[in-house]
Amino acid sequence: MEPLSWFEIITRVLIQFMPVWVSLISLFTLSFVYKRRLGLYGKLFDSTIGMIGFALVMFWVFTGIFGAFDLIITHDPLSQVSSMKNKPPGTAIMGVEDGQYPYYLFGGDNLARDVFSRMVKGAWVVVQIAPLATLFAFMVGITLGLPAGYYGGRLDTFLSFLANLILAFPVILLFYLLVTPEIVDTGIPNYMAMVLFIFPIIFVGVLLNSRYRTQPKVRTPLLIGVLGVMGWLYLSLISQPGTALTVLPDAVDLFNLQGGILVVFVSVVFVNSPTVFRIVRGLAMDIKTRDYVAAAQTRGERPWYIMLWEILPNARGPLIVDFCLRIGYTTILLGTLGFFGLGLPPESPDWGTTINDGRRLLQIYLHPAMVPAFALLSMVLGLNLLADGLREESLRD
Repeated sequence: MEPLSWFEIITRVLIQFMPVWVSLISLFTLSFVYKRRLGLYGKLFDSTIGMIGFALVMFWVFTGIFGAFDLIITHDPLSQVSSMKNKPPGTAIMGVEDGQYPYYLFGGDNLARDVFSRMVKGAWVVVQIAPLATLFAFMVGITLGLPAGYYGGRLDTFLSFLANLILAFPVILLFYLLVTPEIVDTGIPNYMAMVLFIFPIIFVGVLLNSRYRTQPKVRTPLLIGVLGVMGWLYLSLISQPGTALTVLPDAVDLFNLQGGILVVFVSVVFVNSPTVFRIVRGLAMDIKTRDYVAAAQTRGERPWYIMLWEILPNARGPLIVDFCLRIGYTTILLGTLGFFGLGLPPESPDWGTTINDGRRLLQIYLHPAMVPAFALLSMVLGLNLLADGLREESLRD
């Protein structure tokens, strides 16, 4: 078969992404119809920059989700076809078997793997780790930052010292230390996971207890149900079969995270938490002087109720913007770790690892490195534009 022209390549790629296009059109249509009922999210569609950023981000989110179910990829991202080593985009596979896609749409890499399929699977790695790790970092930062800013004094001094101590290390060096095999073998990242992953449970428990403190008939069963499920998820996350931290039997263990993914996840949470802490602390110090906080204190509301139901909702604008930006930073950090071969397995299709594999022959073959590089660029660009749109709309409130 003859190689595909660029027009044919683009056409076939667009067809492969058909589930993504359908999902994007459906999402935008529903969002436009009901945007006046959707709060800040609905107002985002009044911002051109925000819409462009949101479209880019959701494109990769849907790509990652559908790619995880093999609805977009054309080949197994780990399979090799010896004749396709470093072949240019659109090259036909010699002796193609029945049911096998006949082309490598974006060419082959130096190990004869399909660049297009690895790019799609790499999106799933980012979609799994970056938002969740950022969310966990926010749980840690909010849980510690609110009391530090509200109470001040020695508690603020102690927590601020710990945050500054972590921030004093260069980020890349700190990542390198956490994901090196020697540190991983000591089990330090696993014990860090035990500590860091408990903060979402603390946050949700205090949030619900402060809200329904005066309604014990509602509070008690709600806390038992929610904290029971979250405790199960927590034990499933930290349980590592075959290690000293085998907490749950396989029958009830919901997750079986690869060691590398867990280490990277913990590293991202640990590095981002101090920055979130400082932001939340500053916002709490500013908002606690407002009149509505004084009114809540006069009503006799408890401190945690004031922090979580008076201060935190009024700090949501800056925090939402920072959340979007921080996902972008996390995406870059994941790419950096993959580029240096740290944390994730060497065969991982994440964008950083794929860029590193392709850059060795960059002067001869551009496509193995350029495809994941443009994917990484567009994802981070979308997150930055989304943050700008959210900032623009939040300032109008």
